[in-house]
Amino acid sequence: MVSDRLSVTFAALADPTRRAILARLASGEATVTELAAPFRMSLPAVSKHLKVLEHAGLISRGRSAQWRPCRLEAAPLLAADDWLEQYRRHWSESFDRLGEHFGQAGPDASGEPTPRTTSHQQEGPSS
Repeated sequence: MVSDRLSVTFAALADPTRRAILARLASGEATVTELAAPFRMSLPAVSKHLKVLEHAGLISRGRSAQWRPCRLEAAPLLAADDWLEQYRRHWSESFDRLGEHFGQAGPDASGEPTPRTTSHQQEGPSS
C-alpha cells in the first residue's frame, strides 16, 4: 500500500485524465459536471478520479448550496517539484559537461570540424 505523501502524489499524477483535470483546475474552480465535459466517461468515473486527487491532497471540494466545486491545491505539487529539483540539477550539470565535451571539438579556422582522436582510435594506416 502506498503510504508516503510523495508516492501518493506521483500515483495520482500517473493518470492522464487526472493530469487533465488538474490542468483545468489551474484556471479556477469547477464542478464535477464541468470537469467531466471534455471526457468520454460517466460522472461516476470522473468522481473516482476526483477521489484519487482529493486523497492525494491535490484538490479540495467546497460546498456552495448543492454544488461541490473542486479547486486545485498546489502544496503536494510543490513537494514533488522540490524532490525533482535535485534531479533537475543533476541533468543540468550533466548537459553542461556534455556541452563542454563537444565544445572542445569545435570547428577549425576553415569552418570544418576538428577531428578528435581517442585512445582507441588509430592514427593513420598501419604498415
